[in-house]
Amino acid sequence: MEIAIIAHDGKKADLIDFLIKNEAVLHNEKIRLIGTGTTGGKAEAAGFKTQRMLSGPLGGDAQIAGRVAEGITKMVFFFKDPLSSHPHEADINMLIRVCDVHNVPLATNEATAQLLLDAIAQQL
Repeated sequence: MEIAIIAHDGKKADLIDFLIKNEAVLHNEKIRLIGTGTTGGKAEAAGFKTQRMLSGPLGGDAQIAGRVAEGITKMVFFFKDPLSSHPHEADINMLIRVCDVHNVPLATNEATAQLLLDAIAQQL
C-alpha cells in the first residue's frame, strides 16, 4: 500500500514524530511511503525509505494527486498548518478534492492519521 506523506513547514516535526511512533507498522514490506521533497527528505533522515516527489510549492502536491487519481496512492497523510497561509493553496485544495473524488482516505492531523494507520495495521 502506497501512503503519501506531506506536511507544511510548521507541522513537519509533528509528522516525523508520528512516523517514528508508528515505525513498526510503516516499516512493513507491504507499505511504501512517498512524500513531497522536504517532507520526504526528513522522513529519509529519520530512517524511512521514501520515494520523493517535488517540493509541494513546486508541484509535489500535484504529483501526489496524480498518483491518487491513477489509483497508485491509497492513503494520504497531509499534516496541514491551519494557522499559516500557503502560496500553493490551490494545489492543496486540488489534492484534497482528488482524494474525495477517488474515495482515498486523507488525514490532515495526527489523530486522524493514527486512526487510519491503526485500521490498516490490523490488516497487515
